[in-house]
Amino acid sequence: MIPLHDDNPTERTPFLTVGLIGTCVLVYLWQWSLGPEQTAAVYALGAIPAVVFDHARLSPELAWIAPVLTPFTSLFLHGGLMHLAGNMLYLWIFGNNIEDAMGHGRFILFYVICGIAAVLAQALPNTASTIPIIGASGAISGVLGAYLLLYPRARVLVLIPLGFFLHTMRLKASVVLVIWFVMQILSSLTAGDGPGVAWFAHIGGFVAGVVLVPFFKRRQVSLFQPAHSQGSWHQKKRRP
Repeated sequence: MIPLHDDNPTERTPFLTVGLIGTCVLVYLWQWSLGPEQTAAVYALGAIPAVVFDHARLSPELAWIAPVLTPFTSLFLHGGLMHLAGNMLYLWIFGNNIEDAMGHGRFILFYVICGIAAVLAQALPNTASTIPIIGASGAISGVLGAYLLLYPRARVLVLIPLGFFLHTMRLKASVVLVIWFVMQILSSLTAGDGPGVAWFAHIGGFVAGVVLVPFFKRRQVSLFQPAHSQGSWHQKKRRP
C-alpha cells in the first residue's frame, strides 16, 4: 500500500519540509558522485552503534566527525534511489501538515529528536553492532506518529498492487498509518542481525512522534481533528 496524496489542506507554506527533501536529495547526489568511496561516507557519517557507544573506533581516515554527531548526520544519508524516493514520498505527503501544526521551528526540532530516538531504538538492542544506521525513515516515522494523533480522519489516496493490477482507493489516515505500524512490528519479528531495513528505528521513531506531538503542536491545534471538507486532491490551501 503506497500513499499518493492526502486531502488535508495547510495554511503555511512548508518551507522546512521542502528544505529537508531538497537536502536529502543533494546529499544523495553527493554520495553518488563519490563512486566507490560511497561506502566510506556511510561508515564515516552513518550511526554505527559500536562507535556511538564507544565499543569500537573507526580508523583515522573514516573519523570525519565526532561519533556523537552521527545519529544526526545519518538522517540525511540513503542506501539507494528507492530508499530515498520512498522516504521523500512519505515526508512530502505527511510532513507539510505536521510542520503546519507545529510551526517551522518546533517542527525541525521535533523531526531531529524523532530521528535520534529512532537511531537509539535500532542501536540499543545491540550496541556492539558495526552496521551503519542511515536514512531519514526514523525521523519520518515520527512525522507519521504525529499525523496519526492530529489527523486520524483525514483521507489518504493510496495505491494498492493486486497482482498485475494497480488499484487506488481513499482510506482514513488512521487506517493507513496503523496498517503501516503493524507491518513494521511484524517485519521486526523476522529481521535478522545483518544489514537490511532498520525496522526498530521505524518503530522507535513512530512511538517518539506519538509521545512528543502534544508538546510540539501549536496551542490552538487540537489532537484528533475532524476531516477537512475544504480543499481538493490536487490543491491545498496555503498561507506564506
